Amino acid sequence: MEKAGLRYQTELRVPVIWEGTILETEYRLDVLVEELIVVELKSIENIMPVHMSQLLTYMKLIEKPKGLLINFYCVNIFKEGQKSLVNEYFAALPKN
Repeated sequence: MEKAGLRYQTELRVPVIWEGTILETEYRLDVLVEELIVVELKSIENIMPVHMSQLLTYMKLIEKPKGLLINFYCVNIFKEGQKSLVNEYFAALPKN
């Protein structure tokens, strides 16, 4: 990502706020790219709905519009090892 000139953060702590109180959690997302895309990395036999729910939850908690779930436990990452997700924040992005 550095070679491509992309800004990113790794192991970013995800805050959980409940009724105005910040709860102490150990939620950490794997990578945040350009302050827009949450990347969750896995190496598992099958991507399950719970993994997509985890990514959607992170996206919602930090108010980011797009997520990418990448599973390295596959033959071809581009064909079978990735899922792309968007949420309600995606619709609010500029249409340029």
